[in-house]
Amino acid sequence: MTISQLVTHSGGFHADELLSSVILMRLFPNAELIRSRDEAWTKPGEDRIVYDVGGDFDARAQIFDHHQRPNPLRTDGRPYSSFGLIWAQYGRDYLRAMDVPEHDINAIHDKFEQDFVVPVDLLDNGAVNASEAGPLFSGMTLPVLLESLKPVFDDRDEGADDRAFMAALPVARAFVEAQINHKAAKFRAEAMVMTAIELAGEAHVLELPMGMPFRSSIEKAKADHLLFVIHPRGTDWALTTIRVGDDTFDNRADLPAAWAGLTNAALKTASGVSGAKFCHNGRFIAVAESREAVLEMADIAVAEALAGSLG
Repeated sequence: MTISQLVTHSGGFHADELLSSVILMRLFPNAELIRSRDEAWTKPGEDRIVYDVGGDFDARAQIFDHHQRPNPLRTDGRPYSSFGLIWAQYGRDYLRAMDVPEHDINAIHDKFEQDFVVPVDLLDNGAVNASEAGPLFSGMTLPVLLESLKPVFDDRDEGADDRAFMAALPVARAFVEAQINHKAAKFRAEAMVMTAIELAGEAHVLELPMGMPFRSSIEKAKADHLLFVIHPRGTDWALTTIRVGDDTFDNRADLPAAWAGLTNAALKTASGVSGAKFCHNGRFIAVAESREAVLEMADIAVAEALAGSLG
């Protein structure tokens, strides 16, 4: 496909066409970005993609507006914005351009859709209100933050909107790319954690080659016997707990209460481990000087946790 023009509307901007531009400009880096409401630009053409303007949605004609009636809806009835329409059409190609492994593309596409795209679409369509995030966070949603980059009301210099749009693009791009990179990394981590779980067998401590997301993989593997995780952290080794859910700080097992808040000599005395260095007051992480020392601390923590469960 030869695309030479990416067309969206002029004037003030919203998060949906800004984020759509992030996707399209990576896929069509040589295309000219045109911001106009002139019908000569907003009508479909073989060499252009029109989005958030034009009064029509037709993926085959490469026009992706959502302001017309009837407006495009997902199968569950939730409305699309231009961002959702662009993501549905070009998201998988964007992930390939981001070097996401082919076997992870569908899963990451759908996860990004639910976590990132749908909230933008709902806010843009007024299906939800940013205030639903609560008074403390209503001004901190991504669409609100991106739209705060628009010119102030009395900045009416010629081209102010276009300059602000172009300045906002790298900010929006950073958020999109960070989200994709983190989701792709989580899939890489899952493969590593699954291998480590297999190697751990029935042990209560999971050893990982580095710090990485692990809880969801442990749950997926139904490795309910695991109580703690160890991994190198710089020149030290970390011993961490396993939370029971995303929305809680409760753990499968806590580190020993006698270690809480102690460091160095005090922790070595309390634990009996010569290489012990630190234990957080919240008892969810401890640090040791070596693998041997952290394994010794893990054995103590496991023994205490199992004794507590039996008691």
